[in-house]
Amino acid sequence: MAVSPDLLEILRCPVCVREADDGGKLDLSNGVWLVCRTCSRKYPIRDDIPIMLIDEGTRWQAMAVDALPVVPPEPVS
Repeated sequence: MAVSPDLLEILRCPVCVREADDGGKLDLSNGVWLVCRTCSRKYPIRDDIPIMLIDEGTRWQAMAVDALPVVPPEPVS
């Protein structure tokens, strides 16, 4: 099951949503990543659950979208 379009419409990057009314919109990439249009943080989707933790998004921020793993790895402990 993928992220529903309704959920994708309301989810926002937890960093950028504070900056502007329309900030932090996310795009679904490869079916398993949510990519912020504002700051390029990338949030993985694991077991159909978006992981919207700032540290997790920042971990992948510098990586190009096409270089992201097809299956998001487990979080670093």
